[in-house]
Amino acid sequence: MLKPPDLEYVCTLTVQLGPPREMGIGRSGSRRIIPIIGGTVQGDALSGTILNLGADWQTVFHNDCAQLDTRYAFETTDGALIEVINSGFRHGPPDVMARLSKGEDVDPAEYYMRTHARLETGDQRYNWVNKTLFAGTGERRKASVVIALYAIK
Repeated sequence: MLKPPDLEYVCTLTVQLGPPREMGIGRSGSRRIIPIIGGTVQGDALSGTILNLGADWQTVFHNDCAQLDTRYAFETTDGALIEVINSGFRHGPPDVMARLSKGEDVDPAEYYMRTHARLETGDQRYNWVNKTLFAGTGERRKASVVIALYAIK
């Protein structure tokens, strides 16, 4: 059997969100667009400011599982631009998901929020992000999402 991959902590993304725009029921479920309006990136490997540029194009399926589909960018403290494409799922017991929907802070241990991310830049100082896959664990807050990103080694 092959050895499972290791995870190495890279950074924490605190993504500030604008008000959701409800699209209604689409082909797969309830659709919404949640603007990404800023935030921070904090870590030893990556740090900077999330730009007011991007959104989460979410689908909530009939079983209340939310498919997260985000695209946004951040500027590192030393001036590199890095694009983030982050996809994943958030789900949990109906009462927990109802509390999240109301904007309540809920212990992230009460629900599942995991993502996989790809980062891309043309800045050679950060070329390693172009060749690395990332896994994330997340927490939904009233007006933000916090995601800890780990490089899959």
